Amino acid sequence: MLTLDLFFFCVAGPAVLFAAISKAGFGSGAAFASATILALVVEPGLALGVMLPMLMLIDASSLKPYWGKWSLPDVRLLLIGGIPGVVAGTLLYTVASPDLLRLLIGAVSVGFVLWQLSLASGLIRLARARMPDWCGLFFGALGGFTTFISHAGGPPVAVFLLSRGLNKTQFQASTVLLFWILNIVKFIPYAALGMFTAQTFMANVVLVPFALLGTWLGVRAHHIVPERIFFGLTYVLLMVTGCKLIWDGLT
Repeated sequence: MLTLDLFFFCVAGPAVLFAAISKAGFGSGAAFASATILALVVEPGLALGVMLPMLMLIDASSLKPYWGKWSLPDVRLLLIGGIPGVVAGTLLYTVASPDLLRLLIGAVSVGFVLWQLSLASGLIRLARARMPDWCGLFFGALGGFTTFISHAGGPPVAVFLLSRGLNKTQFQASTVLLFWILNIVKFIPYAALGMFTAQTFMANVVLVPFALLGTWLGVRAHHIVPERIFFGLTYVLLMVTGCKLIWDGLT
């Protein structure tokens, strides 16, 4: 049951605003923090259900500024892999308990931070050579799966796109187009699984201004805000909330 009280909107409003800034300005890599935050205060399935329409609105609002600037061949590869990944996520959700979802969302959040810290420290080095096309299918499938269970498809997609020699705007535009399509694909199984309710609809109506404002801010921040500052704050947020979800799932 989703209770639409002041406490919920004090959490959900900033979460949607953050997701919009991240998706519209920084390649979607950390937008899934919004679902992680919401899963602290409501059942994970409802958190995902609240966030998906907001993410779809953010995607649609972000298309115009980046229209035609994407790398269509790379997006096509990721989509071919991503749609089966969404199907796999749907099958897992049908058998997963709320506590298992908390564990998965928390693990993805903490794993993302550890991965980024390992890259920054040099413990893990990504190949500098351009990844072959088949890697797009693999990372697309991984992205489709993680975007279904926690709206966290950005990191695996970024691993592939960053190896393809795209500039900052091509990278951003490609993620906008990819997740605009994948989120539309996700909408059907989310609806079939009962993740949308009258309460999530009412929450979405109230949260629309946060999504639109965050999108506007994100497009402008894309050109002026250092990524190091934005993602540094994001990593702290994800580590704290991810550990809390893991604890809740286990206990």
